[in-house]
Amino acid sequence: MLVARSAALFVVAALFEIGGAWLVWQGVREHRGWMWTTGGILALGAYGFVATFQPDAHFGRILAAYGGIFVAGSILWGMAADGYRPDRWDITGALICLAGMAVIMYAPRGD
Repeated sequence: MLVARSAALFVVAALFEIGGAWLVWQGVREHRGWMWTTGGILALGAYGFVATFQPDAHFGRILAAYGGIFVAGSILWGMAADGYRPDRWDITGALICLAGMAVIMYAPRGD
């Protein structure tokens, strides 16, 4: 059950992190205004808050694992929101990142 809870938290945090970064991008780079940028900043703050609910108490481990989620999730977000079409190397890299995240978070430890 801890793995399911952890995975759900990763999904929620990824939505806040990637969505927040995208909103800031839209607000600044695409000139959509301060409301988009502010929404992005709030979402990025919510990402940090959600990350604290991970069952593992090691900040470095959690942040490193979110890096893998961020890579794969960003590709998916780009496909859905901006029409991005990844090539085989993008997909390979994302899968490597997800595998790394799984090892970082869920490998058996003697703790």
